[in-house]
Amino acid sequence: MNNFEVVLLFNPELSNQILKDELEKFKNQITNNSGKIINTEDWGLRDLTYNIKKFKKAFYSFLQLEMNGINIDTIKRDLNQNDRLLRYLFIKVDKHQELPTKLNYEKK
Repeated sequence: MNNFEVVLLFNPELSNQILKDELEKFKNQITNNSGKIINTEDWGLRDLTYNIKKFKKAFYSFLQLEMNGINIDTIKRDLNQNDRLLRYLFIKVDKHQELPTKLNYEKK
């Protein structure tokens, strides 16, 4: 099993319930593909450095995962089909950083 850290950027116009549903759907994809969610953090609504699909803000979510790298492609394929997701980034790490992250302490 490999360690991954994932950042998901969601459409800022989503309601809280839809956002929670999208995160649950992502977590279910991870567990259905033999993955394990170690930790999660909600970084909230933040400014983007540059516009993405004409949006200046996005909801950020951070997750730490353990799973095989082979299964990442299946998850990425599903994420590319999601209109509510602006961007995602999977990073393979040797060791997960300690939570809470610095971004969680900054003012939102």
